[in-house]
Amino acid sequence: MSDEPSRSSENPRPGSDDTENGDAGMDDVRSDDVPAGDDGESPDSITEGSLLRPLFGLAWPIVVIQLLQVTYNVVDTLYLGRLSAEAVGAVSLAFPLIFLLIAVAGGFTTAGAILVAQYTGAEGDESAGLVAGQTMTTVSVLSVFIGVGGYLYTRPALGLLPSDPETAATVIPLAADYMEVIFLGIPLMFGFFVFSALMRGYGDTRTPMAVMFISVLLNVVLDPFLIFGFEANPLFGWLAAFPGVAALDPVAVESALFAATGFTGYGIEGAAFATIVARGVATGIGLWVLFATELGPAVALADLRPDLGFVEDIFRLGLPSSVEQTTSAMAMITLTAMVVTFSPPVVAAYGLGNRLISLVFLPAMGLGRAIDTMVGQNLGANRADRAGRAVRVAATTGAGVMFLVAVVAVSFTEPIVGAFLGDVPDAPETVAYAVEYVRIRSVEFAFIGVSQVILGAFRGAGNTKTAMVISILTLWVGRVASVAVLVFVAGWGTTGIWVGMAVGNVLGAAVGVAWFARGTWTGRYIADPAPDVDPAAED
Repeated sequence: MSDEPSRSSENPRPGSDDTENGDAGMDDVRSDDVPAGDDGESPDSITEGSLLRPLFGLAWPIVVIQLLQVTYNVVDTLYLGRLSAEAVGAVSLAFPLIFLLIAVAGGFTTAGAILVAQYTGAEGDESAGLVAGQTMTTVSVLSVFIGVGGYLYTRPALGLLPSDPETAATVIPLAADYMEVIFLGIPLMFGFFVFSALMRGYGDTRTPMAVMFISVLLNVVLDPFLIFGFEANPLFGWLAAFPGVAALDPVAVESALFAATGFTGYGIEGAAFATIVARGVATGIGLWVLFATELGPAVALADLRPDLGFVEDIFRLGLPSSVEQTTSAMAMITLTAMVVTFSPPVVAAYGLGNRLISLVFLPAMGLGRAIDTMVGQNLGANRADRAGRAVRVAATTGAGVMFLVAVVAVSFTEPIVGAFLGDVPDAPETVAYAVEYVRIRSVEFAFIGVSQVILGAFRGAGNTKTAMVISILTLWVGRVASVAVLVFVAGWGTTGIWVGMAVGNVLGAAVGVAWFARGTWTGRYIADPAPDVDPAAED
């Protein structure tokens, strides 16, 4: 498979760099043709000056956004856990199925980020705004189809899942109630995803972080009221425990509100409504930022009118990313299916370990998403040499940071894992398995840092097919196949699960670095933007 983006085979891309430029070293991560701050350049310029400042300036808000997303999930679980254990199980069951469909459109937001980054680097401001508008239109149409289809087929799809009679009677209906509301609100959820991706491509990750904070805060406020209403709402009981607030007698306030309204909440559907409203507000703010401020690419209403050339580009770049995300979701479902053949403590340890490792994963993911903007804008500015140096700096930094995280994880695994489990049945056995799992997985932490950066580099260059292939190898060969062979063929038991999971990113990093070293990724995807010319139409 060629690393070159599809457009390069159709017509030469004016101004694209020779592939040998990608082999430039990184002896000096600051020296460039124009010093930082000269000629009007910002010290945080992505295409001039320092590499480290813009890299970390892009990365840390992305990490915060993901931590805020974790807060979203924790708050939902916290309140639903006070509703019933079945409600928690229903959301856990619903999430992979919802994510599977969200992944279908998720790749197209990646395509928008790539194109915006390259046009921004090429100083094609009007083209960046146009592609932003086209991305919004394309994903909006897709989200409507996914939302309607998901709503209509939620219950039939859940009915196909093998489940015991008790689960079918209690958990499955709750999962269906939750999923139907989410699918009806999918367009509002996708709106924020698109806004965040477009702003990242433009080089602004702080504004989406601020919008995400508002959204999470709104979700935290809405959740207890939409789930419980004013009857047995745990929020009022918690408020009564605070000395200053207790004087207001929150429980009496709740009783008065219930007497006046009779509102008992919507149960699990209330959690879904809170999510949709919070995401909808974030989408509204995002649209205001794009259309009414100068913070992001300049988008006009006329840019929303479908342009087939740009839509084709979005699909060409986005489809591999959609396949990548969809197959990733399917791989995780397959791994879960293999793990559940073991005893409950093993299953619990697997889930607990994955939650901890997902937090460890955040710095690497932040660098990976930052580097796709760095590569995209520098290739757009015909700076393949600088793009190559940025990737090497990010990969080295990512590996170093993740190695330090691995040392901490190995040194303090038991107290960290033990803090998440109280005095519950099977706790000692679960902790023992989880400790073994995290320690074995820590071997791959440095490789996670490298693989995420390399994948981000390929995406930023428009080589989404290459990123797709490496991700599929990482998950399906490195993890799924390894776990299957070690557990069911070699007979390694639970250790086979832990070791098999660790193989994935080691393989992904090795393949990614070898592919990157070929230097065939350095040609930019876009043609040179020209005034009053639709760049996509040049094909």
